[in-house]
Amino acid sequence: MFTTWCLLIGLLLIGVGLTDTVRRDLPFSASALYLVVGWLLGPQMAGLLSLDLVADAPLLERLAETAVLISLFAVGLRLRVRLSDRLWTAPVRLATVAMLLTIGLMTAAGVAFGLPLAPALLLAAVLAPTDPVLASDVQVEDVGDRDRLRFSLTGEGGLNDGTAFPFVMLALGLLGLHELGTGGWRWWAVDLLWAVAGGLAIGWSLGFGFARAVMHLRREREQAFGMESFLTLGLIALTYGCALLVHAYGFLAVFAAGLAMRHVERRDTGPRNDPGAEAGAPQSSAYMAKAVLDFTLDLEKLAELAVMLLIGSLLRADHFHPVSLGLAAILLFVARPLAVGLTTIRSDLTPTQRRLAAWFGVRGIGSMYYLAFALARGAGSAPVQQVADAVLVAIVASVVLHGASATPAMRRYAGRRRRRDHAAGP
Repeated sequence: MFTTWCLLIGLLLIGVGLTDTVRRDLPFSASALYLVVGWLLGPQMAGLLSLDLVADAPLLERLAETAVLISLFAVGLRLRVRLSDRLWTAPVRLATVAMLLTIGLMTAAGVAFGLPLAPALLLAAVLAPTDPVLASDVQVEDVGDRDRLRFSLTGEGGLNDGTAFPFVMLALGLLGLHELGTGGWRWWAVDLLWAVAGGLAIGWSLGFGFARAVMHLRREREQAFGMESFLTLGLIALTYGCALLVHAYGFLAVFAAGLAMRHVERRDTGPRNDPGAEAGAPQSSAYMAKAVLDFTLDLEKLAELAVMLLIGSLLRADHFHPVSLGLAAILLFVARPLAVGLTTIRSDLTPTQRRLAAWFGVRGIGSMYYLAFALARGAGSAPVQQVADAVLVAIVASVVLHGASATPAMRRYAGRRRRRDHAAGP
């Protein structure tokens, strides 16, 4: 069996690596390919990969958790814009107001489809955050990219994987699986206010302190050269562990740590859009930021492959019933577009950017993590099984539809921008 897996994974990795450029012109993403391969390896076909969504929820939780953490750190490093910049307005709105509207709409949809309130809220909270792992085609193309659409979608994916957590905890509390406190005081004080603020503060402090310490060692002591991979994994693990230790949200902490590292680099090398110093001397903070980001992106691709294979292996025909299909359709075609449309009415986004932001609300590994998180804590009732079906169907629909439309849509968008900029002149 081990030999078989070595052959399969080896062929898959080499195939994806060799056909990367060609595959970008095809009407499907790498994630869709991994899903199909996972299904072929699963119990419905070859039977080489057999997992139970409930019994193996802890394993799925840890794998998805790792993938999201790596991606969130990379997202933070990609956003080379000062926090006071107006570019942050749209992603913050999308990660808060639009997410709340999405949760409200999807809760109502769940109730309308016959789910009790608590499972309906769990469904909404699990599906509310966009995915930082699978949305690479619509995220910023490099650290100097100031395109409002790409920046908004990237920043949203970094923020809302943490800001959705309070509502997952609220749903678990209503299911009797989490302590909310009398009148919900614990949820308000700990799960909402402290966990969000604490996560951001811990992540920023550790990321900033880490970056300054490494720069000092490199410049003054000539230490820590060539150890970017160890330092990256160490910072992610330390930040996440510290946040969980004090009951703060580790996802937000890791994202903030990446932002803080990029802030240190920007402050050291200047606020130019294309930090050419990233190819310069190894003593510079720009070099370290680039090395860390490159390593993180490679890890992200491997984590994406592993988790999407497992999700594909979980898929069965009986997941695709009228309720799950209907809820997935409402999420993609009603809740997300309506929430984004209302949130961005008075924003700096153009009408085209608003339409694309409304469509590209990619769901994937983040939603899988929240589902596994809930199941691992005992949310295994019959209504929650319907929630699980809807989540899996929504992930498949998003991977297929968003993956097929991302490249052509973003190419048309980039072409329009170039023509507009050319017409505007220097």
